[in-house]
Formats: sequence, C-alpha cells, structure tokens
Amino acid sequence: MSTASAASSRSTRKPKGEGHERRAEILAAAERIFVERGYEGATIRKIADEVGLSSTALYMHFADKGEILNEICRNAFDTLAEEHRRILAQDAPPLTRLRRIVENYVAFGFANPNAYRLAYLTPPVQTGPGAESLAQQSGAELFRAFVSVVEEAVRQGELKGDPRTLAQVIWASAHGLVAIMTTKPYFEWADRDTLVRAQLDALFAGLTAS
Repeated sequence: MSTASAASSRSTRKPKGEGHERRAEILAAAERIFVERGYEGATIRKIADEVGLSSTALYMHFADKGEILNEICRNAFDTLAEEHRRILAQDAPPLTRLRRIVENYVAFGFANPNAYRLAYLTPPVQTGPGAESLAQQSGAELFRAFVSVVEEAVRQGELKGDPRTLAQVIWASAHGLVAIMTTKPYFEWADRDTLVRAQLDALFAGLTAS
C-alpha cells in the first residue's frame, strides 16, 4: 500500500471511543451483517470495516465472530427477561400480565428485527459455536417465566388446560406474527398495531371461552 493510500485508510478510521460505546457499535453492525450475509458470510474484517476499525482493533473487544453473535443473542434474551420480570411483578390479574408479556415480546421483535432474527429465526447450523446452547439456556429461562404466569391464570380459573401447552400456543402465535411480518416486509400488511391487537384479541378470546 502506498503512503498516500495508507494515510487515506487511516483517515477513515473512527477515533478511539469508550469501550462500552464501541462494543455497542460493533454489535449493531454485526447484527446487520449477520442477517444480510449469514454467519458464514460475515467476517471480522467486514464487521470491522463497518465501524471504521482495523481487524486487530476489533479483536481487542471480541475474540471472534462467534462471541459477537452470542452477545447479540444474550442481550436480546436478557432484555426480554428483564421486561418479563417487571411485568410479572405488577399488581394485576395473571391474564392481564400474560397479555402484557406477549405484547412486550411482539413489540421487542418489531423494534429489534435483526436481533430477533438472530436469536429466534436463525437455524443452529448457520450459527457459531455456543449459540445453540445459549439459545436453549436463555430461551428456556424466558419460557419458564412465561409458563409461571399461565399456571397462575389456570389456578385462578382465568384459563383452562395444561399450562405448558397453553404457553406454547400463545408463544407460537406471537412468534409467528413477528416472524412473518419481519421476514416478509413487502407484503401489503394491515396497520401493524391493528393487526397485532386483532390477533391477540382472537387468541385470548379463544383461550378464555367457556
């Protein structure tokens, strides 16, 4: 590389920022690249270029792209878990809290489509080492919290049936809505809020019917 080219390359590098902020930039860039190119198509160099870092500098924050992907998924699960705990602690009937949890889950998916795809829609064979175990562990913790409020609703007579089955029905319905709307954005969907409300109204009306 010529001296001029090297100087030009250095001039495009972003100044060194705070570690936490730079990690957040790397994670945001990696989300986009993983979704666009898949795990195999994403490289440390591509991610580094996206945030104006050298590959060497990026390795100061993450050991490899598998660690980056795992952190993206962990952050998604942790955010949802924190919101679930907040809602579960509210002083409201279990069915009300259950619906709020589902609404929050759907809202998270729409607000964070790339992270949602990586955490919930990427097949294990396309992810890096450890990603499947992380999804199983963190996902299971989220689902247990979900089942707990369904069990409470069953005990209080607000729902009837096996709590685990009911929880899976509700989660699958919410997940399906987020998945199809985020992966098929070109379809002429109805107003999103209206569509979400209509689906959840129909779902909960069906589950609570005597």
